Amino acid sequence: MSKPRIAVFTGPMPTIANTPPLVTDAGALRPQRLAAPVKVLVEAFSAHPLEAQAAHLYGPPDGWLDGDGRLVAEEPPGGGTPVFEVELKPDDGLFLLPYAARRADGRPWEAATEPAAAADTRQTFLPDARRLYEEIERFEVGGDGRPVALSELADFDFLRAAPGGGYPREGERLGVDYFPYEPPHLVREPDLAALARITDQVQEAAASGRYAGLQWLESSATVEETLYWLNLVIDTTVPIVGHAAQRSHRAIGDDGAKNILDGVRFIRSGVWADADGRDRLGAVLIVDEMVLASREVAKVDARPGGYVAVGGHGGVVADLGAHWGPRVTYVPERRHTAMSALRLPELPGEVDGVQGDLSGVRRTRVAVKDADGRLVGAAMPRVSIVPFGHYAEEAIGPDAQAVPDAGVLGQVERALARGGLAGLVVEGMVPYGSTDPGIDRALRIAVCAGIPVVRVGRGHPGGMVFRRDPWAIAGDNLTANKARMLLTAALLRLGALPPARDPVAPTEAECAAIRARLNAFQDVFDTH
Repeated sequence: MSKPRIAVFTGPMPTIANTPPLVTDAGALRPQRLAAPVKVLVEAFSAHPLEAQAAHLYGPPDGWLDGDGRLVAEEPPGGGTPVFEVELKPDDGLFLLPYAARRADGRPWEAATEPAAAADTRQTFLPDARRLYEEIERFEVGGDGRPVALSELADFDFLRAAPGGGYPREGERLGVDYFPYEPPHLVREPDLAALARITDQVQEAAASGRYAGLQWLESSATVEETLYWLNLVIDTTVPIVGHAAQRSHRAIGDDGAKNILDGVRFIRSGVWADADGRDRLGAVLIVDEMVLASREVAKVDARPGGYVAVGGHGGVVADLGAHWGPRVTYVPERRHTAMSALRLPELPGEVDGVQGDLSGVRRTRVAVKDADGRLVGAAMPRVSIVPFGHYAEEAIGPDAQAVPDAGVLGQVERALARGGLAGLVVEGMVPYGSTDPGIDRALRIAVCAGIPVVRVGRGHPGGMVFRRDPWAIAGDNLTANKARMLLTAALLRLGALPPARDPVAPTEAECAAIRARLNAFQDVFDTH
């Protein structure tokens, strides 16, 4: 294909865009820029231990160093060190150089990070991927011995979507505009409002028509959730490709550069396109030379290669071997991106929410989008995960009625008091999503209060949860985190369930209305 333009988004807590701390006089060379040209003498045949064995294939060096260290034009009678004279210029780009900076009080910078206020702490996360891509192109070498020339493969626009690094001197706020995971005392997790902003940014880029594809960089632990969210809500016909890394950029064993290069190769290949040139695979994660569907991928171990296809029914949509181009292995049947019923342009401006308490619930209107069609952060549904463990706290005899689980009821009461949109995902037995009678009773009350419940199996089950409970949505083979993303998007499209006036004792008519609305949610889960 012709040289494409790719939008590169740097998302929250991205190890792939994180760097080891800058350490003074540690012997580690770090990428830096020259302030002025400089000439250096490079020892000939020092690039490889066996280079001198092929010395007869080389032209003469630029000179020799004699025994006194003087540069001479001819080889000295007693022998000397052959050298090449090289001029390094600032315009050449970054060079690996010793790090010479020191603290304000003259002490060297050390690896350990001392607890301090954000304004007095150096950052390790890059603010966007521009420097990351520059360093890949400058220092990484392909198997053919040539530089990894990303700029020859594509043009890039580097965009910031709740990135790990920020500009506090320019007014950016930690935990609002940027989200690092180190130093530990400054860890900040993005909230639902940040997810709404991310959605709007990515949709704006996708709708611009400028890009042949989008690359998304995020923490290896959470990238699967965001990618599946983008898979559901972004209206686009071009590929969305996510990347992560287990190790920081330029740390030993860094795996991020290869993942990024593979993503560019994948976008350029066009294997993702159907006969009409539209993306047929949906948002994918490209790591470790695999292309995994965002719906089915999960991180199960903190190491390179720690991603697996979950759900028991495929998940690796393409292969990225070292000696061939990308090859599609299967095409997902689930709805995604431009085919999703939950994509941002299809979401209504307003939906019904719920508010009140367990003694009385009323409907309320929730503004989902503003006048410009952007998501309203305050409207984002609060969807919680309810874990289930065997052996209930209280035994229930054959003639006793189950006491509603207090923990679940507490979540329902908080959601009603806050008002708006809320949901619950219960992580129950495999493969049925079953829970104990106390939790079941509380979940039934939640549904009658307008709060939909999804049942999934624990962990990353291969078996599908089918619909045995008419009061809950069957989560199929989704993990709890993926079901949470899907329920969040479904609530923005469908709104809350019609609540019973008294959730503990609903009428028959109220029950019928609730079950009918649950069918609409079930259709979403069956198709996305």
